[in-house]
Amino acid sequence: MRQQEAFPSARDGDDPAARLRLRILVVGAEPGLRGALGRWAAEAGAELASAPDLPRAARQIAQERWDIVLAVVGDEADMSWWADALRGVEGRPHVLLATSRPSMNLALGAKKSGVLDLLPLPPSRDDFLRALNSVWSARTDDAVQLPPVEGHPVGPYTLVGHSPAMLDVYKQIALVAQTAVTVLIQGESGTGKELVARAIHANGPTGSGPFVAVNCAAIPENLLESELFGHEKGAFTGAVARKIGRFQQAQDGTILLDEVADMSLALQAKILRAIQEREIERVGGAEPIKVAARVLAATNRDLRAAIDAGRFRSDLFYRLAVVTITLPPLSERGDDLDLLTAHFLRLHGTRHGKSITALSERAMTLLRRHPWSGNVRELGNVIERAVIGSRDGTLRAEDLPEQLRDGARQKDSDRALVTLAEAEARHIARALEYTRGRIGDAAKILAIHRNTLTRKIREYGL
Repeated sequence: MRQQEAFPSARDGDDPAARLRLRILVVGAEPGLRGALGRWAAEAGAELASAPDLPRAARQIAQERWDIVLAVVGDEADMSWWADALRGVEGRPHVLLATSRPSMNLALGAKKSGVLDLLPLPPSRDDFLRALNSVWSARTDDAVQLPPVEGHPVGPYTLVGHSPAMLDVYKQIALVAQTAVTVLIQGESGTGKELVARAIHANGPTGSGPFVAVNCAAIPENLLESELFGHEKGAFTGAVARKIGRFQQAQDGTILLDEVADMSLALQAKILRAIQEREIERVGGAEPIKVAARVLAATNRDLRAAIDAGRFRSDLFYRLAVVTITLPPLSERGDDLDLLTAHFLRLHGTRHGKSITALSERAMTLLRRHPWSGNVRELGNVIERAVIGSRDGTLRAEDLPEQLRDGARQKDSDRALVTLAEAEARHIARALEYTRGRIGDAAKILAIHRNTLTRKIREYGL
């Protein structure tokens, strides 16, 4: 039986608020649960109806438009009914499942079937309203189509970006690629130093040879020399056989000394000799070994400051920094954020079997406002996680990690002075948070018409 409505029917096409109103079909719920869900739906300004079983629910889904179907199921529910019920239905509703006996099999089946969420039985008010808010946000948050991305393939990787800062990087890569000079690549963690090194290697005279990257910070100091230069059998306890080091592995190719600032001064001296004399000695060995590998180095530290502090050799610095390429942080790359987002959405969408062609305006706003201290690497990780949790072809704010959404709110609260529009957007966001997304209640608090609030929510991407 349809619950008492606080607003006009969703079929009243003349009312914009009614057109935004959610319609919910509850399937297989006991009377007590139906009553509770009806009260919570009314709080959110939603319309709720019920069906006693799946066959009758399927008929109602075929005959009317629904935004959400909430079905009470057992722990071994068959998900095939959902596909059957939706066959030929225009405007696919979102599905919520509620069960008193959750199981891994049910969670896996629900995920494969595109279920929005799996709730405990009985569901809590907060869980129910949160799911409604997610669907409402999807309906009111405009989607932006992903921009075309023309990246620069580097082996299995891709360099993406056309900002002025990246144009300088491309020109420097072109300057050094066809030479054999050593290059120092500087930049914050996650800016793509190894990717630039691979681009230099791939487009240079050693491009047909191996590319060997060594993270000097990840290898214990007492093992790093052996890792780089190799060792002879019996050179130390545990050296049961001769080992070929990374310099020899990179013969006729390129070796990247990543995080080069983390080497000891003693090892720095041996690296300097290897570059200058183009020869090495294995640990425990007596004969020099000629090596022919191009040397690139990368660091996220200020090497000049390290020299002043006595932690880095100046002669090694000048030998490495024949040419220096400094990578910009993501925060200084402007619209490259949009291109990188589109690139990662396509990359991870393909990897995880999803086709994501758009990004909601609110999600884009959150991405643009995030500081990205982890730079491109952090963005890639955030997008991959969001893709895994996405429910349709549009990535939405609700798919982004909670800490990113919380960070945006904290950034707002820390600002001392903002524009009038920003202040209004912040105040509306607080009202919606207080009312748990209930537009009618928020409009009363703000003393404005519901339609006006709906328009402002879309305008500010809330």
